[in-house]
Amino acid sequence: MVELADEVKAYSDVICALAEEHEEIVLLVADMTKPYFLMPMVEKLGRRFINTGVAEQNLMGISAGLATCGKRAYAHTYTPFAVLRACEQVRDDIAYTEQRVVIAGMCSGINMGTGGSTHQATEDIGILRAMPHMVIMTPADARESAKIARASYEIDHKGPIFIRLGRYPTPVVYQEDYDWEFGKGVTVREGKDLTIIATGHMVYYALEATKILEKEGIDARLIDIHTIKPIDREIIVKAAEETGAIVTAEEHNVLGGFGAAVSEVVVQECPVPVEMVGIRDLWCSVGPTEEMYEKFELTEPYVAEAARKVLKRKK
Repeated sequence: MVELADEVKAYSDVICALAEEHEEIVLLVADMTKPYFLMPMVEKLGRRFINTGVAEQNLMGISAGLATCGKRAYAHTYTPFAVLRACEQVRDDIAYTEQRVVIAGMCSGINMGTGGSTHQATEDIGILRAMPHMVIMTPADARESAKIARASYEIDHKGPIFIRLGRYPTPVVYQEDYDWEFGKGVTVREGKDLTIIATGHMVYYALEATKILEKEGIDARLIDIHTIKPIDREIIVKAAEETGAIVTAEEHNVLGGFGAAVSEVVVQECPVPVEMVGIRDLWCSVGPTEEMYEKFELTEPYVAEAARKVLKRKK
């Protein structure tokens, strides 16, 4: 039985504690109070809790305005609405003016399978990665989500921070506490034959793929990149040099996404074969989450197959 935990609740538990401790924090939602487990904050924070209603452009504009006044704004909505509907406000009001606004995006990737393409986000990394001063972080599981939430307040950064979250509970990757640092990838498993570099929910499927490969005598390293931007170039180059082949895994379109970010580093610093696991330039459909991961070839058998394929190209 796969152990599940809610990364959104893990994030919100930390944010709520921070908001009670720091008077400059203002929590904002676009009619997302319950989904983000923020109901207790409505009364506790009073005027420091703002519900804009279903008006994501206003959510971003108000957050930017608060930031100009020295407040630490945390804006909460669904990722497709934050990145697509309110893209202009995120770009011009927040990123261009380098405002310290944290945008929490739920329903990233295809985790909300039953929502269909309107409530799934498979292009957000590509859009946000192209915005100067934008930090992008995404957790592998609930434990990492809590670490990212705390980092969103503590890191020294001038500009917006986007936290890419799912919607439903996800498999636990980290059973125990571990060393975590902003901007630095985590080596989940050592290996010498190739490296699987995964982000977000795909870390779990990549970890399961290493077990399949181990039975075949293939020793795969696994790296969790929780900070997509700025990406940890050092750990990627080290993996390329030491294992000579890389597989990337993401719950996002392979065009312009995480795999592209890793490939940019590889081609510039240490060219080796790369295979990408992700959504193959397709619109996602509607169905149970587990079936969506299988349909779009994101589960462990497909990660393992990409590893076999890249090994054939390895010199």
